[in-house]
Amino acid sequence: MNFKIQRIDHVVLYVKDQDASVRFYEDVLGCTVARRNPKVGLVHLTAGASMIDLLPAPEEGAGRNVDHVALRIEPFDADALVAHLGKFGITPGETRPRFGAEGIGPSLYFDDPDGNTIELKGPPED
Repeated sequence: MNFKIQRIDHVVLYVKDQDASVRFYEDVLGCTVARRNPKVGLVHLTAGASMIDLLPAPEEGAGRNVDHVALRIEPFDADALVAHLGKFGITPGETRPRFGAEGIGPSLYFDDPDGNTIELKGPPED
């Protein structure tokens, strides 16, 4: 499977004080709120052509601050990607539409060798 990374689509960060973090990214970095998902407490911020997403940090344990990194790829062929990743012993999660910097489009998740979650993100659906 040949695909090319176009850019980072979005980065998801865990934050302790979401309101303060939104103000920081808006006031200091010039981001704007693009969308809110109150079901999970997620705030999507525009960051140029990409997005920074803020999630409430889990209350227990220190944990990591980064949830996952999404890479925008072309082309996005779910079956071919699953086969490609399988060659490396990787079984990705379910492919389904998810919101990203360009809108809702197909994506799938898997972990790198250190347990960092990577999302491969396709183009927006029409």
